[in-house]
Amino acid sequence: MTEAVLVVGSANADLVVAAERRPAGGETVLGGDTQILPGGKGANTAVAAARLGADVALIGAVGDDAHGRLLLDSLRGSGVGTDRVRIVDRPTGAAYITVTPDGENSILVSPGANHALAPADVAEPAGARVLVASLEVPLDVVEHAIAETSREGVRTVLNLSPTAKLSDETLQALDVLVVNEHEAAWLLGTDSSDGQDNGGTGAGADNAADGARLLDLGPDAVVITRGPDGATVLTRGGAGGVDEVMVPSPQVTAVDTTGAGDAFTGALVTWLASGATVSDAARRAVDVAAVSVTKHGAQPSYPLLDELS
Repeated sequence: MTEAVLVVGSANADLVVAAERRPAGGETVLGGDTQILPGGKGANTAVAAARLGADVALIGAVGDDAHGRLLLDSLRGSGVGTDRVRIVDRPTGAAYITVTPDGENSILVSPGANHALAPADVAEPAGARVLVASLEVPLDVVEHAIAETSREGVRTVLNLSPTAKLSDETLQALDVLVVNEHEAAWLLGTDSSDGQDNGGTGAGADNAADGARLLDLGPDAVVITRGPDGATVLTRGGAGGVDEVMVPSPQVTAVDTTGAGDAFTGALVTWLASGATVSDAARRAVDVAAVSVTKHGAQPSYPLLDELS
C-alpha cells in the first residue's frame, strides 16, 4: 500500500508531570501524578494528519516493551500505517515533560529505539505526495530520506526540531522548511538558545529582516510558527524579493502546549498532500494547533476534521 503522506520521525512515550513551576538546578519540586501518553514528533505528526483524514504511514522504530505497544496501538487506532515501524532491541524512546499552569512545557528526550533507525529504512517513497521529517531520529536518516524522495518528485517538508546542522544539499532539496521563531534564529546564527516544541512562542528571528536569508539557504518556502500569534509563510517573490503572508491564530486559552508544533506540521502536510498552497495549508494548520493546546497531552489533543470550524 502506498500512502499519500510519509512521516520519518520518532515515536516516544510521553511521561508528563504537572508542576507549579520548573525546578532550578539542584532543586526538587513536587508535581502531580505521572501520565504516560503516546508522543514523539514523528508519531505525533502522523497521528495529527491521520485524524484529519490523510492517508499516512510512519517510518520509525520502537522497542519490544509496554511503551512500544502503547505507541503502536495509538498509531493504528488513529489510522496510521505501521508496516514500516521497526521493533528493535532497544527501549522505546521516552520524553520527560513538565507542564506548568500556563500550559508551557519543558521536555527532555531519551531517544532509545529511535536511534536504531537507519537510512535503508526510508527506501521506496514512490507514490507518496509528501514526505515530512523531524530530527529526533539520526540526522543521516533524515538527509537520506529527503535526498531520495526529492529525486522521486515527492514534496519534502522538514520540521527543524530539535535543531541540528543540515547539509546545504538537504536544505536545497526542501520544498518547505518549518521552524518556530527560536529555531529560525538558531538557523541564522542570531539566537543561542535551542528551539523547543512550544508552538513557536517567544522572541526569535525577525521575519522582515531574515526571511530572505532563510530562503537563501535553499528551501522553496519557509513557515515560521509563532504560537498564539499564528504563523508566517515566506516564499520567493519577483525580482529576488520575498513574499510574506501572516496567518493569524484563533485566540484560545492554552492548557498544554505539548505537541502543538507537531499538530501544526501534521495539518500542514495533510493539506499540502491534497494540493493546497503553502499559505492555505498554514491557515488550516494554525486552526488545528489552536485546538490542540486547549486539551492535555499531545496525540490525545489532536482534533478530527469534523471538529474544526
